[in-house]
Amino acid sequence: MEQLYTVNQLAEELGITPRALRFYEVKGLLSPNRLGNNRVYTKRDRARLKLILRGKRLGFSLAEIREYLDLYNVDGGVEQLKVLQKRIDARLKDLEQQRQDLEATVGELREIGAQVQAALDERGLASKSA
Repeated sequence: MEQLYTVNQLAEELGITPRALRFYEVKGLLSPNRLGNNRVYTKRDRARLKLILRGKRLGFSLAEIREYLDLYNVDGGVEQLKVLQKRIDARLKDLEQQRQDLEATVGELREIGAQVQAALDERGLASKSA
């Protein structure tokens, strides 16, 4: 018999709340089976959830994750891999731009901080922050 997971087992194993599981169900990303009144998850559901959580951690939207998951059984996964590669390239481009923006902001703040410190030094005042 296939291993089944309860809501609490799966949530605990993956470090999320049962409410988060329900959220992904409502969004149509997971569709657990029923055993009486209880929702139960298969190994396939567990694998899908791991992909969902990984996608979220990497900054992909739920729509992008859904598109990726929906392509799983199409043409042996070739289209799924192509879509994933396209999404990865776009995400990397966005992150590189964010990194450049952050580096520019940090540089500007350091420059302003140095100017403020110089103004304080000119007036013979010590800086309160270090």
